[in-house]
Parts: sequence; structure tokens; C-alpha cells
Amino acid sequence: MSHSKTSERIQPYAQPAGGLDSLKSTTVTLIKEKVPGSRYKTLFHQNQPDGFDCPGCAWPDREHTSTFEFCENGVKAVAAEATSRRIGADFFARHTVAELLEQSDYELEQHGRLTEPLAYDAASDRYLPISWDDAYARVARHLKALPHPDQASFYVSGRTSNETAFLFQLFVRMYGTNNFPDCSNLCHESSSRALPQTVGVGKATVVLDDFEHADTIMVFGQNPATNHPRMLNELRAAAKRGATIVSINPLKEKGLDRFASPQHPLDLLNGGARISSLFIRPTLGGDFALIKGVAKRVLELDDAAVAASGERVLDAAFLAEHCAGFDAFAADLRAESWPDLAAAAGVPYQDIDALARTYAQGKAVIATWGMGLTQHRDSVAAIQMLSNLMMMRGNIGRLGAGLCPVRGHSNVQGDRTMGIEDKPAQAFLDRLRDVYGFEPPRGHGLDAVDTIKAMLDGRVKVFFGLGGNFAMATPDTPRTFEALRNCDLTVQISTKLNRSHLIHGRDALILPTLGRTEIDRQKTGPQGVTVEDSMCMVHLSYGINPPASTQLRSETDIVAGIADATLGGGKVDWLGHVGDYASIRDEIAKVFDAFHDFNARVARPGGFHLTPASRERRWLTPSGKAQFIVNALEKDTPIARARALHGDQLMVLMTARSHDQYNTTIYALDDRYRGVYGQRRVLLINPEDMARLGFADGERVDIFTVWHDGIERRADCFRLVEYDIPRGCLGAYFPETNPLIPLDSVADVSNTPTSKSVPVLLRRAAA
Repeated sequence: MSHSKTSERIQPYAQPAGGLDSLKSTTVTLIKEKVPGSRYKTLFHQNQPDGFDCPGCAWPDREHTSTFEFCENGVKAVAAEATSRRIGADFFARHTVAELLEQSDYELEQHGRLTEPLAYDAASDRYLPISWDDAYARVARHLKALPHPDQASFYVSGRTSNETAFLFQLFVRMYGTNNFPDCSNLCHESSSRALPQTVGVGKATVVLDDFEHADTIMVFGQNPATNHPRMLNELRAAAKRGATIVSINPLKEKGLDRFASPQHPLDLLNGGARISSLFIRPTLGGDFALIKGVAKRVLELDDAAVAASGERVLDAAFLAEHCAGFDAFAADLRAESWPDLAAAAGVPYQDIDALARTYAQGKAVIATWGMGLTQHRDSVAAIQMLSNLMMMRGNIGRLGAGLCPVRGHSNVQGDRTMGIEDKPAQAFLDRLRDVYGFEPPRGHGLDAVDTIKAMLDGRVKVFFGLGGNFAMATPDTPRTFEALRNCDLTVQISTKLNRSHLIHGRDALILPTLGRTEIDRQKTGPQGVTVEDSMCMVHLSYGINPPASTQLRSETDIVAGIADATLGGGKVDWLGHVGDYASIRDEIAKVFDAFHDFNARVARPGGFHLTPASRERRWLTPSGKAQFIVNALEKDTPIARARALHGDQLMVLMTARSHDQYNTTIYALDDRYRGVYGQRRVLLINPEDMARLGFADGERVDIFTVWHDGIERRADCFRLVEYDIPRGCLGAYFPETNPLIPLDSVADVSNTPTSKSVPVLLRRAAA
């Protein structure tokens, strides 16, 4: 499976996002994965009432119709599950772990579906078959042997269903710990920590229908064409009816420029629809200053309107009735320096003014954002500032307006709703106590970054991964590897082989599970599971493909089996719940009032909405109001300190996905929209920076992190690619550049790795 260098090329892409190339890619994916023809029909059940929720992104579904509701990257996710390739004991008989470690993440993905439970054998350096019962007993034995439950940590991927997540958190809390690192810690945790302080709930205040009524949509730090392509249909429709769409992103992403919808044949002929009418391109780490600048300019526009006895720019009635802290916020804005804001944002005052005027002219404004806003040191402050900005004109809790954090994985939001939370609310723990008759642990647990630190220093000895690829998704990759190898036991529940199986503890288990597309047949028949999308809709998902192996078990089944082996069935009939997932939904309804009549409500086509209080202008904050929060523009940052040492040699790196990638899963080696083919070790750089630093296009460089702890962090042999990116900024793919992100380079409050603002130096690579 080695890759030929002859296929590597840089070829700028002149077409709109989507279009015929998207359809072509869909066909190529199905052929490459050797998906049986009988399973092509799977695609027409994706995101439909009688089918399954896409295992990819968390973008919500439109009202269900006969039109297909899948996208190019959804096809890749489905094809990866439906592939005909298999990995069983015979595969591991041919390959040691050491041999597999030499393969790339792309090569590991191509081997196919795991088919049977496996245990690591140190003597042969191979994984060998183990029975399910023996695997459960081994996990239970390790957990029971720990001196304290806090010496185990339980990671959860956003692929996990509500039913599994609920049982998992109940099992782990009955075991005795709140150590729940999850994928949200690595991506949208900043949203989850920022919004409760401003509007009371860390979720979107909009539903999909609001996009039909918005006249202005501001898109911060997102690349929808790759990360949630179905969003482009909503943006296309909004642009077609005259809404103003603004892209705020260092990169001018293809999908936010033009989009040719495969569902609209005329788009394929006329070059597609123009999406964004305004592009604002802050420097990396400049979002907070930019948004604060917009808020300051909106306040100035309102001051001018008041002086001229004109129509107010601020929504004075909303501020008076619903908000607290505005006067202090306004005073802070007036005191802020325009030169400081413009310099920190990396954009001229004219751009800030243009964005402020666009916002001020909008009558119904939606602000959406992705990880471009959440993975900086000041991300929580930036999201709070965006919330402040939206409150200034009453753009929360009314038709066509609101806050819209766009989550990545399909049920990362639902997992948090079900209690996958290292800092659980006391009221939630009280309810668990009252319903199940045990005293849950009350202290804060470990998140993803703190779990790595705890494994490094020996405080955590058992790591349990419920999906995902923890070894590659996390920062400071060599230290994460060391941490995992320091464990007594690592457990991975997975569908396909990834590097986390190869970076393991002294004892290790691979427990293969059903995919979202596969039929989950239990005692009472095929089971559906529920998920919650980015806009709080909860709906059922039923697999339709036969399982890849008769030995596969569902995540729910595996969790219940381990819980029963560890705790027994005295307080909870773990194994009984496996027979009928409706009984788990009944348990969920006992704990969460919002899930009353869960089974009846979710049986309706499209499911039901978990309406956040903030959408109804009820504010679950200490003041009982939408709370303005003052945050200062920080000047003494790690990047500023690094620049003081290295001058204009210092660059700032952002990590990103390629188009043929989902999280750490590498489907292929192309990034069509950015014009990169057959390779991943590329570094996007402004041509002026390239010339200033003495490099040439196509030259290879090594990248070094500038940090305070004396640890060398490097990523070698990256090809420089001239690209339209702001000066001083670099772009590269993860996980290849995750080794450059220091473990303690995290966002304030949320502890999210700063994957979008890494201070680095470049050196010419050795020949």
C-alpha cells in the first residue's frame, strides 16, 4: 500500500465546491472501498426517518423528503464502514505491532473492518483472539485492582449514541470517578464553557429553519465544504434569496466562495452560486480583537445615531429587558484603542468597519462558528465577545437570528447532554443519586489534556477509549504516546484499525463494534439509537447493512458487558437493557426532564427539539439575564513573547483537515479544494513570507515549536506551497502537525489545545 511520489502535485482548483467533481469523488470512493453493489442503497437511507444518521458531521437534517440527504464526505464515512475489507486474527498473525507502526495513518485505515476481539501479547508483539467474556473479565480485573477509581480515565468519541453514552457515564460514576475526557475537549469545549456564562446554555440558539429567515449570516472559522458540506445547501439558498453571507477566516475557503449543488443540475452548468459577498481575513489568533473591534464600531454607530436623533443601532428594548452588565461592557469598548485592536486582529480598520456596518444593517443575523474560533488561547473570551456582539442588537431568541456553534462529530453534543462531562453539575449528580441509590463522585474529573498529564506521571493507569483515535487526535504526540505506553491497560472500542491500537499499555484490548450503518439486532429485534445534532434535534437512527462480522457487538452491548463484569447487576440490570434500547431511553427520561416521553417523542419522523432556554429568552445565568462579559485585549501572549525573541522569523501555524479526511481518519491523500494531491506533508505559506525567509516554492522545511519548557517539538520534511494566507501565518494538516502543539498550550478556561495558534520557526530540511 505504499504511495508513489509521482502522484504528488500542487494544482490550484478553479472550480466551485461541490459540482461534478463531488459526484465523481463519490463514485471513486465506493469503488476504492470495494463496497458491494447491494450496499449502495445504504446512501439513500442516510439521514432519512427509516435509516441511519450519518456517522460523520453533526449538521442537522432538513424536513425529510424524497431528496437524497448525503454529501461527498458522508459517502466517504459510510463507505469506510461498508467496505468489504476485513481484519481478523489472520491479519495480526502476519503483522507485529512494530511492523504496523511503520505504516502511515492512511495505510492503517485501508486495511478494513475489525472483526473479532483481540488482546495484546507482549511475547510475540501481536494481537491474539480473545473471547468477549474473557475480555470483559480482564477489564474488570484491572479496574478492581486500582487503589482508587480516579486512576482510570474513560474517553468518549462523538460517534457514540445517547443510549451508550448514558449507560457509560452511569457505569463509570458507579465505579467512582468523573474522569471523562471526550472529543469535545479537543474541539468545541470553548463554546461549551463560554456560552453558559453569557446566555446560560452552551448550545445553539437556532434551528435549521432560522436559516430561511436570516438576512445576514456570519461564518467564523469554518470550512463547510469539507467539514459539514450539507451546510452549503443552506448557505446557497440564503444567498439566492438575497441574504448577506460573510466569511471570517484566514483562509478564503472554496466552499464559502462558490458552490455548485449536486442537487441542482443548473449549478453544474453555470459555475454554481456565489456564497459569501464579504471576506474578512484576520491573522491567526486575531478573532477576539476583530470581534471586539466590530462591537466597538457598532457602539460608535449607535452613538452617532443617537446624536443625530436617528434610528438606534443597538436594540435598547432588548438590552433593558433581558441584559445585565451592558454599561460596564460599553465603557470597556470606548476605552479600547483602535490601533491596538486593528494590529491584534491583523486586519485594517476599514475591514472592521465594513463588517460592523454589515452586521448593523442586518435585521436577523446568525453567527456560526467552528474550530477556527475555538482552538486559541483566548477562545472562550472570543466566543463571549461574539455573544456580546449578538446581544447588542437583540440577535438571540428571535426568528432568523442566533448563535450557532457547529459541532463536528455526529453526537458529540448528545454525549455531553447524557452526562459525558468531567465537570458535572451538582443537580445532575443529585438526580443520579436519587434515581439509582448511590452517591456519585462529586469532584471534577480529568479532561483530555489532564488525562495525558496524569498518565505521564502515573496517576492514571487504565485508559478506556469508547471510539475515536486518542493517540492521534491529541496534542504533543510523542508525549501522548509515552503517556499511553505508561498505562497498565488500554482498551479501544473501534470499527477499524488506527494508531491508538498500536500505541498501547502493557496490557491492551481491541474490542470491535458495529458501525452506525449496520443492523444492531438484540433480543427484541433490530435496535435504533438516538443522536443530538448541532441544533439540538434528537432523532432515531437504524442501521440497514448486515454486520461486517458475526462477532461484532454494539457499543451499548460492550459497555453493558463490562459494567456487569465490574459492578454486577445489583443496582442496574446492565445486560437486561441490552435486549431493548427503549428501556435505556426510559432510564434517560428518569434522569433528564427534557427527555420526558422519550420513546414516544423520538418515534415521530424527525424526532424532537431540546429547546435551549436561551432560544426562548430565558437566561439560566446567575443574574437571570443575558450577561455581558468584559474581557481585556491581552498583549502578553505566548505568541507575542515568541515574537519578541525571534522577530519576523516567528510564524504562527494552524492545523486543519484535508478534504479527504474526517478527524484523524485519512480516506485518501488529496485536498481537492486547496489544490493539494497525493500528499499530506505540505505547509501553506504566503509567497511574501516565503521570499522573506529565503525559501522557494516546493522546498522542504522542518518545523519547530517555540515554547518555554525546553522540550524540542518538531515535524520534519514539509513541502512549502505558495498559498493565499495572511502574512505571518502557516497552514498544515493534522495529525501530522499535532507533535508541534505543547501539552500546556491550551485555551484559558476550556483547556482546549491551541491547534490554531502554534508559534513556530522554519528551517531548511536536510536533503
